[in-house]
Amino acid sequence: METIFSGIQPSGSVTLGNYIGAMKHFVDLQEEYNCYFCIVDQHAITVPQDRLALRKNIRSLAALYVSVGIDPTKSTLFIQSEVPAHTEAGWLLQCVAYIGELERMTQFKDKSAGKEAVSAGLLTYPPLMAADILLYGTDVVPVGEDQKQHIELTRDLAERFNRKHNDIFTIPEPRIPKVGARVMSLADPTRKMSKSDPNQKAFITLLDEPKQIEKKIKSAVTDSEGIVKYNREEKPGISNLLGIYSILGNKTIAELEAQYEGKNYGEFKSDLAQVVIDALAPIQKRYYELIDSKELDDILDQGAEKANKTANKMLRKMRNAMGIGRKR
Repeated sequence: METIFSGIQPSGSVTLGNYIGAMKHFVDLQEEYNCYFCIVDQHAITVPQDRLALRKNIRSLAALYVSVGIDPTKSTLFIQSEVPAHTEAGWLLQCVAYIGELERMTQFKDKSAGKEAVSAGLLTYPPLMAADILLYGTDVVPVGEDQKQHIELTRDLAERFNRKHNDIFTIPEPRIPKVGARVMSLADPTRKMSKSDPNQKAFITLLDEPKQIEKKIKSAVTDSEGIVKYNREEKPGISNLLGIYSILGNKTIAELEAQYEGKNYGEFKSDLAQVVIDALAPIQKRYYELIDSKELDDILDQGAEKANKTANKMLRKMRNAMGIGRKR
């Protein structure tokens, strides 16, 4: 069985975009793959964090993973910082990476733009991300388009390591969902939906209340044409909403276009709001059962134990290949 690895930062509320673009797919993938789902808290600290908020977000994200349908008996769910092999392997891969390729990373450019100073971790976290993936012999990494560059770097580092040292790493392949992979902002459909958007109407979180969801959907930017038709280039707003409806309502775009032929955006948005509310209701119910429970702690303890065993085996191979420490 092939292995999948995916990590999400606990840097705030999980949006509908995170769910549709990533987490919803994970539920299906765990039936076909050996899955490792990681809460990458060490990536989060590359930028300043409030420690109490970060701890809350880590636990909240763990609860949401389980709430959306991740089964801890089928998948391994764990917190990155509870598996120390990640940071050591990240350092070893930093020693294989080149400064120039790290400086060319789009996310580094975006997050450092206009700032007088940024942390060294912001520059060097791509090798840590590569370590996250490579420690588990990962075959497939489900990502959005905006993360493709990081997977390409991971592949480059793995191939470089294999050439210079022993041939120990599996070269991972990116998996980018064709539909719904990139959910756009409700306020500006030319930009990706983001929890860091200062406009609260631009995104829906998995824990938004029904009234909030309805209000945000109804205020979503569309166009003046008033025709429910999918065209990303000419009609990005309604196309974004159709993509959301298609995924959560289990209908094709063509079926939705036919269903709303001759109907206005108001009716479409009203129906979409109810679809979103209904889809999130069972997730929210399970979340509030888990968030303060011992059950969640047990799931994370078991996940960390399993992840440590696998990661430490690969780390020993990396040490031996590079000639550091005593051979074991």
